[in-house]
Amino acid sequence: MRTITGLVVAALLLVTACAPKNETALPSGPGLLNKSAAAMRAVKTVAFTIDAKDRPAVPVRHAEGSLTREGDAKGSLQIEIAGLQEFEFVLAGDTVHFKGPTGGFQTMTRQQLAAIYDPSAVLTGVPDLLSTAQDVRTESVEAVGGVNTYRIAATLSQQVLAKLVPGVQQAVKGTVWVDQATSRIVRMELPLSGGSVVVALDDYDAPVTITPPAS
Repeated sequence: MRTITGLVVAALLLVTACAPKNETALPSGPGLLNKSAAAMRAVKTVAFTIDAKDRPAVPVRHAEGSLTREGDAKGSLQIEIAGLQEFEFVLAGDTVHFKGPTGGFQTMTRQQLAAIYDPSAVLTGVPDLLSTAQDVRTESVEAVGGVNTYRIAATLSQQVLAKLVPGVQQAVKGTVWVDQATSRIVRMELPLSGGSVVVALDDYDAPVTITPPAS
C-alpha cells in the first residue's frame, strides 16, 4: 500500500511540475488589437513599406514612404495598370506632385490619387482594421527586426482592408505583429489569391517634412 501511495504522490508531483505556469500565458488577442488600435490613433508620423509577394490579385506591387497624421506623404509607388507604372509622389494638402522615371513633376488632385491608391490610409485605416478584426488569436512571441512582438492571427475586414490595399475582394485571414512595448504595428502579412501583401511600419513619430517640389 505504501508503494502504491508513493507512486501516486510521485505522479502528482510530476504532473504539477510539468504543468504550464500562468506567467507564460499569452495575452488576449482581442485585447492586444484593441490596445494597438488606440496606440495607432495617436501616431503622428510613420514610415511604411508595402510589398506584393508573387502575384496577388491587387494592383499595388510596391509602395514606400513617410506619412503624417494630417495625410501628407512622400514616397514612391509601383502599380500595375496597363503595365507596371512607377513614380515618385509628394502629397501636400489637396495636391499630389508626381513624376515617372523620366521628365519632371506633374500634378493631380488628392481625390484622383485616392482612386488609384491613398497612402494616408496607412494611418487612417489601420485603427479601424484592428478594431473590426474577427477570430483574433495570439499565437506566439516573436522578434521582428529586433523588436519583441506578439504574433496575432485575425480575420480582417475586406471593406476596411481595401482602403489600405486597393483591390482586396474578400476578408483576409492575416497575421499582425504588435510591438510589446508600444502596442504599435510592426508588420502585417496578408495572404491573397496568387500571393500575399506584406506591410511594414517603423520610424514612428520621427520628424517628417513634406514640401512640394519646386515647379
